[in-house]
Amino acid sequence: MAQRKTVAEQIALAKEDIKQQENKLKLLQQRQKEQERKDRTRRLIERGAILESLIDGAATLDNEQIKVILQTALSSRTFTPRATAETGETTAATRTE
Repeated sequence: MAQRKTVAEQIALAKEDIKQQENKLKLLQQRQKEQERKDRTRRLIERGAILESLIDGAATLDNEQIKVILQTALSSRTFTPRATAETGETTAATRTE
């Protein structure tokens, strides 16, 4: 015949279960943060590659020069990035006149 657990034993088991679930939650949160970092790194690398493919001699320019080029292009009245509702992508250029 199985023995019944006392209330104190049930409380101890419940606390242990809570502790295990909290540890599981921590591990899942760590995995999520790691995946977010990997996704960001991949996105930055891909966008850097796109940038270098569109700017002649980009590999020889320093970060400040690239920044000036982008600021100039983005502040131009003939260029404004616009999200496309259907695809979520941005268009290369849009007239704002």
